[in-house]
Amino acid sequence: MNRHKNLIMIALAALVAGAAALVYAEDGKKVAAPELKPAAGAAAAGGESQAEGPGSPSVPARDAGAQDAEAPKVLYDLAALPEPVQRTLTEIIFAAESGDLKAMQPVIESREIRPMVAASFIRDPVAYWKEQSVDGTGRDILAAMLNILASGYVLTGEGRDATYVWPYFADMDLKTLTPAQQVEFYRTVPPAFGAEMKKSGKYSYYRFGISPAGVWHYFIQ
Repeated sequence: MNRHKNLIMIALAALVAGAAALVYAEDGKKVAAPELKPAAGAAAAGGESQAEGPGSPSVPARDAGAQDAEAPKVLYDLAALPEPVQRTLTEIIFAAESGDLKAMQPVIESREIRPMVAASFIRDPVAYWKEQSVDGTGRDILAAMLNILASGYVLTGEGRDATYVWPYFADMDLKTLTPAQQVEFYRTVPPAFGAEMKKSGKYSYYRFGISPAGVWHYFIQ
């Protein structure tokens, strides 16, 4: 059990570290991104998560700009997610970081319900992603998965309809994003696509949906 939890924390920590490793250009010089503190509940060497189920309390949202009082809180602490969600994320992250699209096949086939990847039914998501890939390898799709999961997330719906959604701005009016949120938006979405989305105010890039029980509902545009 401890070894399994260690693997979960390693995968989630790697995803956070990847986002933190970005550098910013300032007056032609590279400046390291600010150091991020470890996720709450994660010990340095495979400590246990504080979150043990859907009923676990939400952690405070990182300051990502002003939020609508009725909008779901934007969260960043992956260690605060229910364990089933963490397990699903771990499998997805390990497969995506392998660089081999075929590694995603067992992640999908190990579940009774396959994630939705298009508006119409797709029997073989991996083959579909390969076709949609810019170079036929699917590595750009895997990169998109990791970029999306490195953003903040929200918990939408209640009860059987509850879903953890990445990125948090998937259902926001993009014209209302704060400067800080716009930076995160462009870290998640290719700039050429992002500029068009901002004009319309509607997000139309990839989004993830995972239930509190760990069911991978969708990865779809």
